[in-house]
Amino acid sequence: MTDADDIPAGLRADIRRLGTLLGETIVRQEGQELFDLVERVRRLTREDGDAAARLLADVDVPTAARLARAFSMFFHLANIAEQVHRSRDLRRLRGEQGSWLKKAVDSIVEAVEEERVPRDEVAEMVRHVSVRPVFTAHPTEAARRTVLTKLRRIGELLERDDWQSDPRSVRRLAELVDLLWQSDELRSERPEVLDEARNAVYYLDELFRIAVPDVLEELVAELDRAQVGLPLESRPLTFGSWIGGDRDGNPNVTPRVTYDVLLLQHDHALNAVGEQIDQLRAELSSSLRNAGVSQELRDSLAADLERLPEVPPRYLRLNQQEPYRLKLTCIRHKLEHTRRRHAAAAPHEPGRDYASTAELVDDLVVVRDSLLANKGELVAHGRLERLVRTLEAFGLHLATLDVREHADAHHDTLAQLFDRLGESPTPYADLKREDRLALLRAELASRRPLAPTPPPLDAAGQRVFAVFTTVREAFERFGPQVVESYIVSMTRGADDVLAPVLLAREAGLVDLAGGVAHIGFVPLLETVDELRAADEILEDLLSDPSYRRLVALRGDVQEVMLGYSDSNKDAGIASSQWEIHRAQRRLRDVAMRHGVRLRLFHGRGGTVGRGGGPTYEAILAQPWGTLDGEIKLTEQGEVISDKYLLPSLARENLQLTLAATLTATVLHRTPRETTVSLLPQFDPVMDLVSGKAQEAYRALTRDAQIAAYFSQSTPVETLGDLNIGSRPSRRPSSDAGLSALRAIPWVFGWTQSRQVVPGWFGVGSGLAAAFEAGHGAQIERMWAEWHFFRNFLSNVEMTLAKTDLRIARHYVETLVDPALRPIFERIVEEHDRTVEQVLRVTGETQLLGKSPSLARTLQVRDAYIDPISYLQVALLRRVRAAGDDVDPELRRALLLTVNGVAAGLRNTG
Repeated sequence: MTDADDIPAGLRADIRRLGTLLGETIVRQEGQELFDLVERVRRLTREDGDAAARLLADVDVPTAARLARAFSMFFHLANIAEQVHRSRDLRRLRGEQGSWLKKAVDSIVEAVEEERVPRDEVAEMVRHVSVRPVFTAHPTEAARRTVLTKLRRIGELLERDDWQSDPRSVRRLAELVDLLWQSDELRSERPEVLDEARNAVYYLDELFRIAVPDVLEELVAELDRAQVGLPLESRPLTFGSWIGGDRDGNPNVTPRVTYDVLLLQHDHALNAVGEQIDQLRAELSSSLRNAGVSQELRDSLAADLERLPEVPPRYLRLNQQEPYRLKLTCIRHKLEHTRRRHAAAAPHEPGRDYASTAELVDDLVVVRDSLLANKGELVAHGRLERLVRTLEAFGLHLATLDVREHADAHHDTLAQLFDRLGESPTPYADLKREDRLALLRAELASRRPLAPTPPPLDAAGQRVFAVFTTVREAFERFGPQVVESYIVSMTRGADDVLAPVLLAREAGLVDLAGGVAHIGFVPLLETVDELRAADEILEDLLSDPSYRRLVALRGDVQEVMLGYSDSNKDAGIASSQWEIHRAQRRLRDVAMRHGVRLRLFHGRGGTVGRGGGPTYEAILAQPWGTLDGEIKLTEQGEVISDKYLLPSLARENLQLTLAATLTATVLHRTPRETTVSLLPQFDPVMDLVSGKAQEAYRALTRDAQIAAYFSQSTPVETLGDLNIGSRPSRRPSSDAGLSALRAIPWVFGWTQSRQVVPGWFGVGSGLAAAFEAGHGAQIERMWAEWHFFRNFLSNVEMTLAKTDLRIARHYVETLVDPALRPIFERIVEEHDRTVEQVLRVTGETQLLGKSPSLARTLQVRDAYIDPISYLQVALLRRVRAAGDDVDPELRRALLLTVNGVAAGLRNTG
């Protein structure tokens, strides 16, 4: 069941063998007849697509479901094989050229030696490096965790070089493929927020155990080689989560759910830390008969034993000459007490449990320092420091929770509090933005409480305010690292940020006079208009003395989140990418004027249409000076499994991101010489490209018929039935059109129907306009010398290669009202123009000319995606014809095709 002659030999062999195993499973589970039909469909699709479409249009529903499962499962197996070989290739390159981290450090050393970077500043810059992948629950992962778990086990077996010659490995793989076939790919119920949190914790647990300790150890080793020490308390890598904190448009995220998610994360973190302590306790057998111990450790141990009388006497007897083991036993008991305290919501007992990660780290540092003072340097700098650095990355909370809420929710709440005072003749809701900003500034500067506690609010206001009190309680229960950022969706002005600051003050999270600012506030800039106003918004915020005081209390760091998805949906890929790039420059300049370090949070999705693409290139393509050590990036949906399902690949991805951040922080603090001289020429050209691309994109998306065309030509209405997320696919709105549709289903629909409009539409018009205006020479230089432009166009090229308008035409001609079909011809026209213009810039004769392996992989996949697409069209037609009376098995068969296309294209939304 394979046809992989055009891909590398090792990967080809693995895919062929897995395909054979899948074929054997189909025969065992369903019979020879289905296998023969699968092979017939595959061959017919390659030879005569129309004939394949006619055949699939007539199959009965049960057979259609089995066919969809067969082709989908092939993609799952091919995907995991590709992940294994990607990891293997990266390891091979590491052996030949050194790791990403080694190359990054080597480039820094070279820059120091050439006096391009002051030697005495490098250590300080490195100390500020902080990468935080943030796991979100955005619903773009179509595969269930039960499927992903089995695929991970298959990947682990494939990583063995001899698996094909080992009968036991082949047998185990056959068992797993059989189990995959017998498993249900579709979720029967929509997941709850806690289910989504458990999914994220699954990955975080594995990262804690394997990948992150390895990456941090290598980072320290490479920096030591360059004589740049990384302090033990540094946190170059941490993790974040939105799951349980993202309230924007998700009514299921209640304050109680937020608390329960934090409890879940802590429970898993305590488990993971406990396992590490147990391993360390088994290893650290240093005896007083052979090694000394510090007085500090003796005193610490004595204090622990006094407070922990329940430590079993047998430990005191067996380990009386092994103080390190006794100390670790006490640590283990404190961890258990911490777990019980959380479960019972009991108060902290000093010396008996841990109020924060810092207390646990302090205990371990006592052990580490004693070893250092008593000839235990290797263990101290090895096993002990490895654990401490891992703890600094994860803490006792696994991931720091971000809270997000829509700007309007805060204003609606504050309106009730201000209007009850009767101090203004104009109701709060009717104030102009500048007047509202003045009112909020004045209130923040005062020290009066705005309302009694609890504040008199309606039910909606109480829900908004309860989030702040829940965060305060979480700090008291779990420590200061559980929540760090409060993100304000749809920030249009500084008043949208000051509003939640005022609510946080009322809840006791902020007390500027008392020097308290438990959380930071983050404007989320999501549309082109907001991105263009980025500098004005930040200037208004930092110019306010009260807000500037808050930022100072937060270490003079201001975080700003950039929304890729909604800006793309709003204005198209070219304008989205360009306006985000320019916003970063303007934000950098404002932050520098105010003496503030800027932390950018990139809200990137999995697809290029939602800001996705290679992470390393994206980081290095940022404007100079915008990455001052700290960066946050969303990881969501299928991207999480793609990057982190296999420990070996997780290591490489984390290394790559750290290396890019290290390089950008140290080496891109000032403009590259070539860029400085060329940007005045490049910027106007990119303005023209962006402007004309946006005109073309908005002419399409604001067409009165586009909503109907999109609905008819794509399976977007099925997204809710997939049960892949707790969040509704539409924002709360009375508008049934595109404006209420979130970016994920927008990209989802276009991708499923193989049109992939958000990833490229308008770029051809923009480039053509620039060439027609006589900017050909500048565009050639932009491609050769401008990292931003090259990265942008490379991502567009990849989405063009994933677009298949031959298949898309089948969707349109079968499903779309003839009156709407001219829209498709406009899409075809712009697609052809974009391909022509991209090739004109790259100098290639075909797409992905410089990435032949990716091009071959996509060609091979077409032989398996196309049958699923033909099936999807046939089933969509039947479902729509049935109206409200759809056979559940018919709907299920349709959803299986959606899963299959998602697996084949490696993108859902």
